[in-house]
Amino acid sequence: MSALKRLIPLMDRVLVEKIAPPAKSVGGVLLPESAVQKINSALVVAVGPGRRNANGELVPVGVKEGDKVLLPDYGGTTVKLQEKEYHIYRDDEILGILTE
Repeated sequence: MSALKRLIPLMDRVLVEKIAPPAKSVGGVLLPESAVQKINSALVVAVGPGRRNANGELVPVGVKEGDKVLLPDYGGTTVKLQEKEYHIYRDDEILGILTE
């Protein structure tokens, strides 16, 4: 986690860690890849301060650390930190916040 403290997204960028879909059913049966639903969800790890609008005012990022978000199928930049893979998206690329 110390490497994450060194990577602070700039402007309206958001650092996320993708959530892997479960490989087992509730009963403990291993599921083949074709049976696993592909949901592009991720956990927000860090956010930038926001971007400036035409008037120079700071527009904050729409998500916060700890939010579970829905990502587009394509886009973002992959970053590898201490053997873990993270992704950086712009705030306006994130499709929504998932709630339970």
